[in-house]
Amino acid sequence: VPIGARVKETPSGQRFLVDDEGKEQKLSLEQEASLRIMHPTSVEGVDDMIKLGDMTEAGLLRNLLLRHKQGLIYTYTGSVLVAVNPYKDYPIYSNDQVRLYQGQKLGELPPHIFAIAESCYFNMTRHLRNQCCIISGESGAGKTESTKLILQYLAAVSGELSEQQIEKQILESNPILEAFGNAKTIRNDNSSRFGKYLEIFFNKDGVIEGARVEQYLLEKSRVCHQALEERNYHIFYCMLAGITAEEKKNLSLGNAKEYKFLTKGDCILCEGRDDAKDYDRIHSALKILTFSEKQHQKILKLLAAILHLGNVSFEATTENNLETSDVSTSKHFSVAASLLEVPKSSLATSLTHRSFMTNKERVTKPLSSEQASDCRDALVKAIYNKLFIWIATKINSVIYKKLTNNPKKSYLSIGLLDIFGFENFEINSFEQLCINFANEKLQQFFVSHIFKLEQEEYLKEDIVWNNIKFSDNQSILDLLAGKPCNLLALIDEESHFPKGSDSTLLQKVNVQHKGSKVYIPSKSEHDTDFGICHFAGAVHYNSNGFLEKNRDAVSYDIIKMVDISTNELLHQIFENELSNNGPKMANNRKVIMTPKSSLRVPNHKLISDQPSFLPTLSGQFRQSLDSLMKALSACQPFFIRCFKPNNDKQSELFDRELCMRQLRYSGMMDTVRIRKLGYPVQHTFKDFLNRYRVLLNTTICNPKTKTAAACCEAICKATIEGKDEWKIGRNKIFLKDSHDAVLERLRETELSRVAVVIQRVQRGFDRLTSMIRSRQLQLQYKRQRAAALTIQTQACTLNTASVIQSSYRVTFYSTSDINSVFTVKKMSGQEEETSFDPSELQEAIPRAWATPSPSLDEDEDEDENEFDDENDEFSFYKFSILHFQDADHKHITQRLKKSLLTHDDEADELACLTISWIILRFMEDIPEPKSADVLSQASNTMSRLVPQKQGRRLSNLVGLDQKILRRNKKKSESGNRKASTILEEPDNLTEDEDIMIGEGPTLHRQLSQLEKLHIIVGYAMSRPGIRDEIYCQICKQLVNNHNRRSRRLGWTLLSVCLGIFPPTNLFLKCLENFISKGLRDYKEYCSNRLHRVIANGERKELPCWVELQAAKSKAPIDASVTLMDGHSVSLPLESASTSAEVCQAVADQLGLKDTYGFSLYISLYEKMWSLNSCEKHVLDAVSQCEQEMRRQNKEEKDAPWRLSIRKEMFAPWHDCSLDPVSTDLIYRQVIKGIKNGEYITDKEDECIQLAAMHYYIQFGSEYDRENVQSVVEQCIPTHLIENKSMTKWIQLISSPLLQGSYARETQGRERVKGQLVEMARQKWTLDFSRFFEVTMMSGPPLPKSRFVVAVNWTGILFMERRDKRLREIPYLEVKKVSMMSAQHMTLTTFRGEFVLRSGEARSMAAVMEENVEGLRQRSVYALVQEAIKSDDPMFLVCKRGDLLLVDKDESSRDRDWIRARNERTGDSGAVYKRMIEYLPTLTKPTDAMLELLSPSQKKPFAPVNTLQEEETVAPVSLKEFAFEYFRSAGKDAGRPKGTGKEKLWASSREPLKQPLLRSLVRKSDLNHMACSYMGDYPIKQMRSPMELTDLIFGPATQHKELQDEIYCQIMKQMTSNNNRLSMERGWQLLWMCTGLFPPSDNLMGHTQRFVESRRRDLLAAGCLQRLLEIHRKLPPHLAEVEAIQQNVMKIFHKVHFPNEKSDIFEVASTITIKDLCYSITSNLKLSSAEGYGLYLKTPTKVGSDYENRYFFDCLRQITSVPRKGKKVKEGSPANMSTKVIFKRKLWFNVSPGKDIIADLTFHFPQEVPKYLHGFHNCTKENMITLGGLLFRAQVDSDRSQFVMIPRMLKGLVPADQLKIMVPEEWKKQIISSYNKQSGMTVQEAKITFLRTVSSWPTFGCDFSEVKQTCERSYPNPLWIGINKQGVSLIDPTSKELLVMHQFNRIIEYYSKGNSFTMTIGTLVRGNNFVCETSQADQMEDLIRSYVSMYERQIQGFRPRNAVNQLLFI
Repeated sequence: VPIGARVKETPSGQRFLVDDEGKEQKLSLEQEASLRIMHPTSVEGVDDMIKLGDMTEAGLLRNLLLRHKQGLIYTYTGSVLVAVNPYKDYPIYSNDQVRLYQGQKLGELPPHIFAIAESCYFNMTRHLRNQCCIISGESGAGKTESTKLILQYLAAVSGELSEQQIEKQILESNPILEAFGNAKTIRNDNSSRFGKYLEIFFNKDGVIEGARVEQYLLEKSRVCHQALEERNYHIFYCMLAGITAEEKKNLSLGNAKEYKFLTKGDCILCEGRDDAKDYDRIHSALKILTFSEKQHQKILKLLAAILHLGNVSFEATTENNLETSDVSTSKHFSVAASLLEVPKSSLATSLTHRSFMTNKERVTKPLSSEQASDCRDALVKAIYNKLFIWIATKINSVIYKKLTNNPKKSYLSIGLLDIFGFENFEINSFEQLCINFANEKLQQFFVSHIFKLEQEEYLKEDIVWNNIKFSDNQSILDLLAGKPCNLLALIDEESHFPKGSDSTLLQKVNVQHKGSKVYIPSKSEHDTDFGICHFAGAVHYNSNGFLEKNRDAVSYDIIKMVDISTNELLHQIFENELSNNGPKMANNRKVIMTPKSSLRVPNHKLISDQPSFLPTLSGQFRQSLDSLMKALSACQPFFIRCFKPNNDKQSELFDRELCMRQLRYSGMMDTVRIRKLGYPVQHTFKDFLNRYRVLLNTTICNPKTKTAAACCEAICKATIEGKDEWKIGRNKIFLKDSHDAVLERLRETELSRVAVVIQRVQRGFDRLTSMIRSRQLQLQYKRQRAAALTIQTQACTLNTASVIQSSYRVTFYSTSDINSVFTVKKMSGQEEETSFDPSELQEAIPRAWATPSPSLDEDEDEDENEFDDENDEFSFYKFSILHFQDADHKHITQRLKKSLLTHDDEADELACLTISWIILRFMEDIPEPKSADVLSQASNTMSRLVPQKQGRRLSNLVGLDQKILRRNKKKSESGNRKASTILEEPDNLTEDEDIMIGEGPTLHRQLSQLEKLHIIVGYAMSRPGIRDEIYCQICKQLVNNHNRRSRRLGWTLLSVCLGIFPPTNLFLKCLENFISKGLRDYKEYCSNRLHRVIANGERKELPCWVELQAAKSKAPIDASVTLMDGHSVSLPLESASTSAEVCQAVADQLGLKDTYGFSLYISLYEKMWSLNSCEKHVLDAVSQCEQEMRRQNKEEKDAPWRLSIRKEMFAPWHDCSLDPVSTDLIYRQVIKGIKNGEYITDKEDECIQLAAMHYYIQFGSEYDRENVQSVVEQCIPTHLIENKSMTKWIQLISSPLLQGSYARETQGRERVKGQLVEMARQKWTLDFSRFFEVTMMSGPPLPKSRFVVAVNWTGILFMERRDKRLREIPYLEVKKVSMMSAQHMTLTTFRGEFVLRSGEARSMAAVMEENVEGLRQRSVYALVQEAIKSDDPMFLVCKRGDLLLVDKDESSRDRDWIRARNERTGDSGAVYKRMIEYLPTLTKPTDAMLELLSPSQKKPFAPVNTLQEEETVAPVSLKEFAFEYFRSAGKDAGRPKGTGKEKLWASSREPLKQPLLRSLVRKSDLNHMACSYMGDYPIKQMRSPMELTDLIFGPATQHKELQDEIYCQIMKQMTSNNNRLSMERGWQLLWMCTGLFPPSDNLMGHTQRFVESRRRDLLAAGCLQRLLEIHRKLPPHLAEVEAIQQNVMKIFHKVHFPNEKSDIFEVASTITIKDLCYSITSNLKLSSAEGYGLYLKTPTKVGSDYENRYFFDCLRQITSVPRKGKKVKEGSPANMSTKVIFKRKLWFNVSPGKDIIADLTFHFPQEVPKYLHGFHNCTKENMITLGGLLFRAQVDSDRSQFVMIPRMLKGLVPADQLKIMVPEEWKKQIISSYNKQSGMTVQEAKITFLRTVSSWPTFGCDFSEVKQTCERSYPNPLWIGINKQGVSLIDPTSKELLVMHQFNRIIEYYSKGNSFTMTIGTLVRGNNFVCETSQADQMEDLIRSYVSMYERQIQGFRPRNAVNQLLFI
């Protein structure tokens, strides 16, 4: 074959050729003429060989050679992958590679085996067709490794979606089958000596559900014989190297060199294999595949028996002139008999004798020594073969288990064929013939699929095609198994003749096939060889042993021996033989074994007692192969051709001759040709059109009028360039290999484009619809009007009406905001009190908005050297020297490995590293990660959007006013409502408190600039401790940055951040200095933003899109604020703009003086909510609008937000006459609100009065019917106009206009306008309110603890909904309003004190206090606080509590007394101001109120005056619910006559025969037990309350459908029940039920009304409060049952702490472990609840994995005991001693001295026992120092205790170190250390101890002592320590750290019983570590908790559309 070469010319002109092997030769003129220039594609090589220009053998060979030299082992030939064995490891199979190829089409990325695996997976899911991957090649070419890589890829991809362990089990089957079925040969160190077809089954979601292994033709002879330089099966060597000394002793085993079966190849060791380590892996895999330890030991026994039998020899003897033999005396024979569990005599007989049947009896014949050896070998081979089959079957039973009960057709599959490669040794036997026959079949399958079928399809479809000639091996298959008298048939036939021999067989074969071209006959009669010309070359076979191997029969004697054995496993593996051919058969006859293809098939109608035929080995193998080929033919195949570059297993050597031979016989040349010229991708016209119709231009070819073929042709013409690149057949379209991926890419691109178009068109359609509706309304309006107004007036009026209708006629109605814009729990440290002066704001706004916005083209004058000024105290350079850890202050292009600043919080440290990455990407200092598949990624991420916080959803932002008020307003609306653009979420939407907006799993994808900004700012908002870090990182990237674009982006980022959050005082001066030296056009801009954010406070939401655009241009944001009169005011906004600033700016422009209660509102579509007039940032609301757009998968920039000014609430002292501008705005708001149904009046007279007033204000007293009609249209709701006619309304309104005071115009229009506003204020008090969602923490009892507080001008109202008010508190009752914390406020009234929690607590308290204090200032009523007695007649004489009417004149302001009149006595006089207290009222209090307010006598707090309590409400029943959901009531047979049908909703003393609910009629009833508890009828057997509650609630906690039935039966028994005891127990049952699970939505309302109508019952309020979304898993705990039996609703439990102290805590039925932990940490005043855990300890068990479960469920679970046999005594499970322990679980962010309480209560008492146990590796000096500290911690300063030190040593020194010094020496050293610590307190000693220990790597570890045998290099036993660093393995003797596995390296971990397993590595390759420990479950829980904690900490803040990725740094 020609070789590639380069021409080299010397200076003298001599030319040389340097070939690809590096050889030089002179180039003669003759040779130069014969040279051919290489095609350019062959110079550097190509990744797909069909691209080669040199389509020759030399071209293909050189391409493989070049890629081999470059380390590129994979090459495509179209869709066929060529894999060259590199004979070394390449790092190209990591989990990153898996992700890289996942979702990619073949050919899009460089060739890789993962690409083939992905194509299999993709085609399976796309076409719903089974796939197979056929991996072929010579022995040693890498087939087994390729198979494993594909399997590992599929498992990794499936594992991302799966929650099962099946992938792991399938992967772990590999090491087992390899150990038992693979061996070292001269060609391959891990040669498969059996065939394997692994079929993996997937469900519809592409998740692996199971698998099945088919094994073929294990090479049994290898057990007894190996060729030179070869080994036996791996398992023997692994066993001898890996088992323990004790196991070796039990099995009497030694070294491998001692056993003949292992030394025949003179090769014990295999280079590159660690047999001991492999054994550990095998042992671990056996456990994972559920092999028990007992089964494992049984396998070892059989393997050991085989080795011992191999050392058994036989002595030849003669007896009766016959050659006989005896077993030689040796221990090996005895051991073998013992291991096989058979008598030695029986074993010896079966080995040295052979029995056979004659006509009448069985005859036994002695064997010669040679025959005995053969018999022994036959036994050994049989045992090993049967054992291998048994192991494969056992594996299948595990990995195929789930599929056995399901039809196979419901699953898709991918088959992986790893079968023995073509073999040609010096001596080839029967096994090689079978192996090569299998390879011939596979080659024929390849040829058939690639050439035959494809070319036949071309002819069938009339494709013009010149057939390509290819090498066809059909003649070889005919010789072997096809034609009559074929080779295998002759072998089978000869095997059936008793006198048949190998020589007779050879003679027949030579005679029959000597004329065949592919058969090579024997050279002579004495020659035992024959040959076959295989597709891969000629192979000569030695016929010796053919027949014996083919018969494959297990002799009767061996079966008999097995039958008497007591070895259980031996019996199992020979189960079939024992049942079919066992010695128990009475009549044994000769068994004739005949395959189907035999020449002489005997008559199958045999006599009845003859057994069935047994197939020969070749017959079995052929049958298996036929089945395999049938399975492969049913799949879509992929081919991998494995090549070996040399026979010496050298990594750098490329043997051209060997590779050329492989290229030829594999048909690769022909494959390249047909793949290049042919059309392997074929689709029917219908399928092609269905998939790619999106690419069809319908204007050219319309599928409605054209044929599918024409459409397909049109698509191809439009998308595929080039001639003859595709063909149209009769029924199919044919494409090139590469076009499939091209079309898929074009399809996805077009789908993406079309999706955008659809969205745009939909938005346009919505606008068009609104426009058409508006025009229709205008036309209708014009027809109804008479023409009194001009067209311009009509259009304006109607436009206003239509806008109002289209904007507000929706589910939510715009009124006052309820201040719930930010309902998300605020982060600690985010709120800071800021006071501001309005005058300062007025000055600041123009200053901010007047900021110049220079052009981007200005020169940049940033001087890099200015940042390095050492003399400047506040230079960034100096700051970096003082505060940075290991970095300088200059620009870098790699992400930080360590944060710049020091952070105590380790979670902050992790966040800083992520931020560094994002900042670099924002500034484009590093490129964005490549987006693999934008469309598929987007579709995937959209489906996996995380749930958002409730407060972040727009339907929850709109305000509680709309939620509270909408229910009643719905009734008043007309039916023709416009659908809301924003979809509503259900009210009972479950929210995840831990998930923030924009949070997503991964950042490793292309992010927009806004997304990156959100991540950076999001981290800063959630973690205030890293804000300086963020500013430092940005500044660092700006220093010495020579990239102009990067620098611009950096200043943009800095300016945005400056508008969101300020730096701390530490960095403030430096940052100001830095800004002053920055770019000219950014200096003033950034400086102003910094000062503004400091003045107005930090933002609460992410920056918005408009903000980022403004930062780029450095210009303010132009905004328009709409007024109620339809006009608008234009204002500039910037990041720090607040609603108060905007309101004030609008007021200044309008001349509005009375600004109280006017608020800024923001609208999005039809939703509107209030921003109040306060410190809230306007752009925070804009950001929420943009986030809502993102939630709807729309662009942020398209958010149609609008700002408006509205009156939100009135002041209690409101006066309309003071400000006409204010009155006019309110008037217009009221008129519009009435029309829209916002303000509702059901009284017709009021509507008429309001309309008349509106007419008078607009038109005066002059009457005009057309004006009246316009007034009707402007202020009468549409539904009222429709109910009456327009004419009727005109008449009704005309009457007062013509007859009343309006006709005479006796009062001014402004006055009437004021009257209208005052009328609205009085009537719609609730509508002009501010609402706050609160939880009552303490106070006088109310029916609900969670409700809404409405604050308006009349007072404070607690309410659940509009029509359900809980309590009214007038301002007169309010004593004090105060703040407790950021989210807690106290409202003190004369009736009690309420502690309320709310996210808007500060705003709520402020508005309450403003109203109360405002009323006090304006009030003239005061209450005397002390009795006043005075002789001065000028002063009043008053009693304490007297009401005074105060005369407030101007002169009294400067005096300490004031004039007043005593309302009790009527006297007037002076009183001192200090003696009175003004009442917050403008009207005189009633006598009843004065009695309440009077301080003269102390009275108990008045009872709760809930508004509905005074009403007498009849008890509600379930009658209404029963009519709809109960079964039909029948007349019970047991009821007295005349009583009629039973009332199913009322109590009954008779037990129910069937359930109440219709849906449960056929299910078991539970009423019997419910009535038993309530005592309504007697029961035969006494049961405890605990047993009854278990029976009542137990099934319902497990089956949701039973829960409503329980509620109904309890409420039924409580209806019309006059039995007091029964009712009391009924309430107890209902109380327990509400704490377990809620009723369904259908029943919830009925249940609430049922309980509310019985408020006076003791447990009613408690039941109402417990009706929450709680779902307990277990029935009530004994503590709950006992408590409620005493009618006690509060339950307390003792919690123990590590410092041996305890405390009592309240535990409600609904409390979770997590909530209880927060409660405990709050009570203990710990700095954080993170890292602590609750442990439940019983005498036998400790549990802690309960974080999100309910406390009482956990308590029941851990104390429950299985009830078997006798009944357990009452209450025993619950009474089991359970100790609740609260302690540090995760040692993350633990810094001694940071939280003193935590250090003393938890850290010190938890760490000391670990230290004293000796877990830490510390020096002698450390122990002495710590001994002194521990001594001080115990005795303080009591020096008299020195003498006790020797006795106290166990509490001072680690236990294992006590003996390194004598006690007296320890005493001396500890005293010395103690004296050095003089003056230290006990607390300081403990903190110092912790500080010392915290510097050790094992600080915070949870230690476990484990036993392990999986890793030879590790000791046994071993210590495992788990802390924040990862999992550490420690040598118990030396205490040295052996290895530490970080959590991101642990890809799997689980416990089962006392076994713990973890897998370390990657998704593709991992190593198992298995150990035994009683703490296995605790280790699993601890690792899971640490991993979860890392996920929470590192996620921090993520973009919304992201894919899950764990990132541990």
